[in-house]
Amino acid sequence: MSRPNLQTPLKQVRGLGSARGGTHHFIVQRITAIALVPLSLWLVWLLLSLVHLDYAGARALLATPCHAVLMAAFVLAAFWHAQLGLQVVIEDYVHTPGLEIALQIAVKFLCVLGALACTLAIVRIALGS
Repeated sequence: MSRPNLQTPLKQVRGLGSARGGTHHFIVQRITAIALVPLSLWLVWLLLSLVHLDYAGARALLATPCHAVLMAAFVLAAFWHAQLGLQVVIEDYVHTPGLEIALQIAVKFLCVLGALACTLAIVRIALGS
């Protein structure tokens, strides 16, 4: 005689397949997209205000704390959003397990490296070094 399964349907599928952790990825990708909207508008405004400035003026404008913080926020949100988007593309279109893992690692590494390089440049400009 077999025992009846008393688990709920949610309990039976928890940890299996796409129901495992896609929601977190989806939410974070949407949050970074929403954050990039006002930051992109600010960046366009900043770039338009840089049109008539020389190098020293442009550097001085970016060195202000407000602009430096917003630029760092833009860079971090953009690289995070890019990494999340590329992760989905690799998961959907690369079907060789070894290649998929290598590409995922390469994308994460390059996004972190790019974000760190941009943040370092912003900090150096903001601190005047």
